[in-house]
Amino acid sequence: MGPLARTGIGVALTCGVLVTAVSIGQNSDNDSQKAPATAPHKETPKGPYVALGDSYTSGPKIPPQTGDPAGCDRSGRNYPALVAKELGLRTADFRDVSCSGATIADLTAPQSTDHGTNPAQLSALATTTKLVTLGIGGNDIGFSSVITKCVTTGTLFKLADKLTDITDKAPCKEKYTSGTDEVTRKIRATGDRLARALTEIERRAPKARVYVVGYPAILPAKGTACSRDMPLAPGDVTFLRQKQQELNTMLGERARASGATYVDTFTPSAGHDACSPAATRWIEPLNPSSPAAVVHPNEHGERGMATAVLSALKS
Repeated sequence: MGPLARTGIGVALTCGVLVTAVSIGQNSDNDSQKAPATAPHKETPKGPYVALGDSYTSGPKIPPQTGDPAGCDRSGRNYPALVAKELGLRTADFRDVSCSGATIADLTAPQSTDHGTNPAQLSALATTTKLVTLGIGGNDIGFSSVITKCVTTGTLFKLADKLTDITDKAPCKEKYTSGTDEVTRKIRATGDRLARALTEIERRAPKARVYVVGYPAILPAKGTACSRDMPLAPGDVTFLRQKQQELNTMLGERARASGATYVDTFTPSAGHDACSPAATRWIEPLNPSSPAAVVHPNEHGERGMATAVLSALKS
């Protein structure tokens, strides 16, 4: 996802297979059964590593801002950079092509930014690529726009002094779910696009282990805990949190269906949302207290996401 108005908002399941080889000698005098073979060990994937994704991957406004084009807002301390450092990768074995505002379409086509054009992200892949992380989807469903509209609606309700009496009111939810659930419809359509993108990643990088990285929790479980930092109607806090979980569920399902691994960052981010104390939050609210884009991960958040990815890699 990316900064509001331009960029989008936003435990790996690994299966071990134990192969047991049993051999029975044909000579009755020398019949014997071999001991079971040990389970094959999957080494933690190293480089070449390519990081794909939107602004929740790139880390806008987190210093130092690096890379080309400048409009992609990549941080030298985003989770791909931290993962690459932990894996001990050489500069030549790590490419971060994530970009603020990226959608799934930008994986296969150039993306224009305020400062330069980012080449199609999948152009960074090669047959020698061994590790790929992908964090994308929030911009495809327009989650930034949804949050912006819900904040505006919540602010109006607060000014009208209605939130104190109607704690379960969800005016924004009513707007998006009257008739057809617009957000759910977009999530489903995004899932189809993601499936095709994962197939293309596999075609271009057949030796790579692919990890689809979900989005950390933006809002708390209780809507009443968010009125100061994010002026949302309490019912809309619950609505937006549910839609983010719905998006993450789709990402996990599509990842597993394609043979990729899903990295859950939502669970470890519990209690670190935009409405939590400044010292512990992973996501900055409308008025950031540390260098980060509005409603985006700060350095703590990127570090937490890196920890989740590394845990998945080593599982």
